[in-house]
Amino acid sequence: MVSANREMVVYCFDNLVAHYNREEAPPPAFDAGQHPLFVTWKKVVNGSEPRLRGCIGTLEARCLINGFKDYALTSALRDRRFPPIQAKELPFLECTVSILTDYENGNNYLDWEVGKHGIIIEFTDPEYNTRRSATYLPEVAANEGWTKIEAIDSLMRKAGYNGTITELLRKRIQLTRYQSTLFTMDYSDYVTYVRVNRGLAPSINGVKPANY
Repeated sequence: MVSANREMVVYCFDNLVAHYNREEAPPPAFDAGQHPLFVTWKKVVNGSEPRLRGCIGTLEARCLINGFKDYALTSALRDRRFPPIQAKELPFLECTVSILTDYENGNNYLDWEVGKHGIIIEFTDPEYNTRRSATYLPEVAANEGWTKIEAIDSLMRKAGYNGTITELLRKRIQLTRYQSTLFTMDYSDYVTYVRVNRGLAPSINGVKPANY
């Protein structure tokens, strides 16, 4: 089984840096494969807890190389919940790559473990008779300190449901659980990696180099 690793995060940073510099990113240092994946960007300011700046991926298997290239940029620049990440924010970023595994159908909306499983929910919006769906990665509920019900209710809102959440509606949810491997690296570690392995620290057009 392929696990998330350092080189995958480096490739995501490479592609974001290349976007700002309007150049091609260096080739990846990991093998191609087909897996569902996510890219998450967070921002750390003044030593505070990292705050989400973008998170987008796919629940369907994608080529890892093309997938990380696409979603590194999509999550950084086109997550509709946030303004696009600007080049000047790069020194404050950390990136997490996730590879999703072990998809299983849950028996009910509580059939999963906080901190172990990511969840996908699907349900019919009773007000509009439309299907809605959304997912949280395995680390989200634990990081937020949510119970299972709090996570489910939050996920229903994320799916776009604005009506009253009832126990009856929760019981109609179709839940899929999954697990993941992940790897996180901040920008200073990325700079160190590039300097050690390529002999030159990355530079970004219009951004003063930071001291690491």
